[in-house]
Amino acid sequence: MKENVMLTGASLLSILLVTLHLTSDTVHARVGTGEAGGSTLVAVPILVVWLYGTLLLGERRSGYIIMLVGSIIAIAIPVVHVMGAGGVFRGQIARSSPAFLFVWTLHALTVTGMFSLILAVRGLWTRPWSQPR
Repeated sequence: MKENVMLTGASLLSILLVTLHLTSDTVHARVGTGEAGGSTLVAVPILVVWLYGTLLLGERRSGYIIMLVGSIIAIAIPVVHVMGAGGVFRGQIARSSPAFLFVWTLHALTVTGMFSLILAVRGLWTRPWSQPR
């Protein structure tokens, strides 16, 4: 299978998982918090740029860079949730209502993010624009 097709698929899956995660954050937010007030909508323009870079710029250097940044975001989301005050290691997530699905989404997001990161770096490294003239 072509690496670009795998990168596009992994990037699209990461975008889907980020939207599921943000939806879960919003639905299960405590009243009065930023997530309950719709602060997760700030991510929508970022996701649009990521989707545009994935689907329309996939063969270009700019598309690879956008997918690289997107994969870093996908990896950062679980890290923030693990390290935060209510993180996985502090037990707060385990007490939330759909804990299994939430944690599974974090794991899947990390896997697809790391896979996309590897493919994006490899694509940037091996494409013709990286060869000396």
